[in-house]
Amino acid sequence: MKAGLARLIAAQVSLHACMTGFRMAAPLMALREGHSPVAVGMLLALFALAQVFLALPAGRYADRIGLRKPVLLAVGVATGGALLAVAFPVYGALCLTALTCGGATGLAMIALQRHVGRLANNATELKQVFSWMSIGPSISNFIGPLAAGVLIDAAGFRAAYLLLALLPSLAWFWVRRVVEQAPVAPEERNTSGSSWNLLRETGFRRLMLINWLLSSCWDVHTFLVPVIGHERHLSATVIGAILGAFALAATAVRLVMPWLAAHLREPVVIGSAMVSTALLFAVYPLAHSAWTMGALSVLLGVALGSVQPMIMSTLHQITPRHRHGEALGLRAMTINGSSVVMPLLFGSAGVVVGVSGVFWVVGAVVGAGSRLAWRLPHSLGPHTGE
Repeated sequence: MKAGLARLIAAQVSLHACMTGFRMAAPLMALREGHSPVAVGMLLALFALAQVFLALPAGRYADRIGLRKPVLLAVGVATGGALLAVAFPVYGALCLTALTCGGATGLAMIALQRHVGRLANNATELKQVFSWMSIGPSISNFIGPLAAGVLIDAAGFRAAYLLLALLPSLAWFWVRRVVEQAPVAPEERNTSGSSWNLLRETGFRRLMLINWLLSSCWDVHTFLVPVIGHERHLSATVIGAILGAFALAATAVRLVMPWLAAHLREPVVIGSAMVSTALLFAVYPLAHSAWTMGALSVLLGVALGSVQPMIMSTLHQITPRHRHGEALGLRAMTINGSSVVMPLLFGSAGVVVGVSGVFWVVGAVVGAGSRLAWRLPHSLGPHTGE
C-alpha cells in the first residue's frame, strides 16, 4: 500500500503545485499592473469557482469511473489553462487560467481522496492514510509559490508560468499504473437519492461548517499575505517564502501525525486548531517584519495543517462507503463556494476596515465556532453509515 500511496501523493503534488503557483503569481502580477484589491480578490475567487459547479458531478463521476480517467482529464485541462497564461500574460487570460487550473485540480483531488479512503480498513488507518495524503498539498503549497516567486524575480512572469504549465503532466506519469478499485454498483447509486440529503445528518452538517470556517482561514492567509507584502515592499521571493514557511510547517506536522494516529482524537485536534488559529489571527496584523510574519506563518501552518486528516477521517466514518465520492464532492463544493465569495469579501472589507480588521473578524468567528468541534463524534470504526 505504501508504494501506491506514494504515487498518489506525487500525482497530487504535481497538479496542486501548478494551481498554488498561479494562485500566488497571478495576484502579484495583477497588483504590479495596478489592479485593485477587489480585482485581486476576484482573480483568486476564480480558482474556486469552477469547483463549485463541478464538485458534485466530479464526486459521482469518481464513484462511477474510478481514478485514472478523472486524473487524465484534469491533467489536460490544467495544462491547457496554464499554457494560456504563457501565451497571454494579461489579467483577462489569467482569469481563464484560474478557472481551468482550479477546476482541474478539484476534479483530481476528489478522485484521489476517494481512492485513498478505500485503502483503509479501520479508523486508525483512515487517519494514517489521510495524514500521509495531506502532506501532498503542503508540499505543493511550498513548491508552487516559492518556485514561481524565484522565477518571477529571475526571469519574469512568463517563465514562471511556463514552469507551472509543465507540472500537471507529471500527475499522469504517477497515476497511469495505479490499479483501479471496483466502481459503485448501479443499484447502490440509484437508491442513494440526492446528494443534498447527506446534509440531513447533524454530524455531517456540523463537519461541513467546521471545514468551511477553517478553509476560510487558509483563504485569508493566501489572499492577505501578498497584499501585506506588497504594501510593505517585500519582494516576490520573500512573499513566496512566507507562504512557503506556512506550507513547510503544515507538512512537518502532517509527517508526524501518521505515527500518532492511534492516539489522536478528531474533536480534540480540530478544536485546538481552531482556538490556536483565532489567537494567531489576532496577532498577525501587528507583525511588521518579514521574519515575524514568517514565524507566525509557521505557527499557523502547524495549527491548520493538523486539521485536514482529522476532517477527512471523520467524513469517511460518518458517510456510507458507496457515497464517499458524493460526500467529498459536497465538501469540495462547500469550501470552494466559500473560496469564491470570501476573497471578494476580503477585498471589499479590506478597503473598508483594513487588512487588520479582516484578520480580527475571521479569527473571532473561528474562535467562536470552535465549540462545534468538541461535539463531533469520536472514531466510529471504518465506513459506518451503510
